[in-house]
Amino acid sequence: MADSFHDTGGLVAALEDAPFDRPPALVANAHVTGVSVARALDAHGVPVVALDRTDTGVAWPSDAIDYAGEVTYPLDDEDGFREDVERIVEAAGTECVAFACMDDWVRGFARTEPDGVRLPFSDLEGIERVLDKDDLYRLAEELDVPYPETYRLSETPADEVIEALGFPLVIKPAHKRKFEEAFGTNVIEVDSREAFDETVAAAEAADATVLIQEKVNVEVGADTSLASYVPPSGVDDAVAVVGNAAVRFPRQFGTSCLVETVDRPAIAERALSVLEETGYHGISESEFVYDADREEHVLLDVNTRPWKWISMPVRAGANLPMAAYAAVTDAEYEVDEVGEARWVYLRDYLELCATDEAFWDVLSAADWASLVSGTFEDSGDLTTGVYRPSDPEPTAQLLGTEFTDREYYCSC
Repeated sequence: MADSFHDTGGLVAALEDAPFDRPPALVANAHVTGVSVARALDAHGVPVVALDRTDTGVAWPSDAIDYAGEVTYPLDDEDGFREDVERIVEAAGTECVAFACMDDWVRGFARTEPDGVRLPFSDLEGIERVLDKDDLYRLAEELDVPYPETYRLSETPADEVIEALGFPLVIKPAHKRKFEEAFGTNVIEVDSREAFDETVAAAEAADATVLIQEKVNVEVGADTSLASYVPPSGVDDAVAVVGNAAVRFPRQFGTSCLVETVDRPAIAERALSVLEETGYHGISESEFVYDADREEHVLLDVNTRPWKWISMPVRAGANLPMAAYAAVTDAEYEVDEVGEARWVYLRDYLELCATDEAFWDVLSAADWASLVSGTFEDSGDLTTGVYRPSDPEPTAQLLGTEFTDREYYCSC
């Protein structure tokens, strides 16, 4: 495990003395997703360097991480970020492979292209075609992939949009960054003309292009995503697993806290058709929700990076981070067999059980016994987001942020 979280200079000094027999992975940011990516790579002997702008993330103390330290946040200073990463690569004495666990870090690596860094995902143009929801929904329409009814104010007057959708409706950005900076979220539900006009005006002031979308009558517990790694050779060689976010916290609109594999070939086919048409390669999560009115799944989003429950496909037998690493190095990785798996994020799941009287625990007594004893790590289909008795420091770090005023800046 990393002996400490260094400042940039300290990390460079530590890496100068480090022997690497293969390219290390640069995992940024170093939180819930980061620790899962690190563990997936460490299981195959890949050295991991965790990068972040703060030491409050849960990942860096993990046994799966060899070195950890601070780099300039790419949104604050792209040139500074590139310079820091290039110093780290030079100190390591070998090329490195980037794993970016938030959109900001994805764009940071793709926009600055630091020397000596191999990117196991598409270039910036390919990424933006997927992340731009305007482009994504137009593409979905061309491919006959269902998506929520969506309008652009540049094409349809506001009065007509409101008449077509009614209230409540959803306002979301074509691109997240400027919208999130203005509103602190990437989706706003409005239930009146006054709220609609105020939100649109604030978005325009922030130079954030918005889409106006129906509020989908989402069936709780039916959200389904394709977790995949698509290599440069295309979707025919994709490593993929379909997962159902059976439990979210909060239940209606929160983040995933229990996800399980499901057999939904139509979801896989639709998601891969979108990825194929964009030409995107790399790790991604294609998100669908079940529209109870349409009685079918509709595409909401595609995340061009690892995400919170990525350890679920790893447990199922589809180690997406290792597949991505192998594609840009001399390492070998082949999927033998993909089976069933379940993933739980205990921090949120336990709070849900304790605070929502309408929710019934869906884990069995045997599941809880395996979690408490730690036997889930070696047998069965259950895995976790952070908690691992064999690697306790990330859980201790999480508790340290929960019960003090040291908060981490990312909800993942």
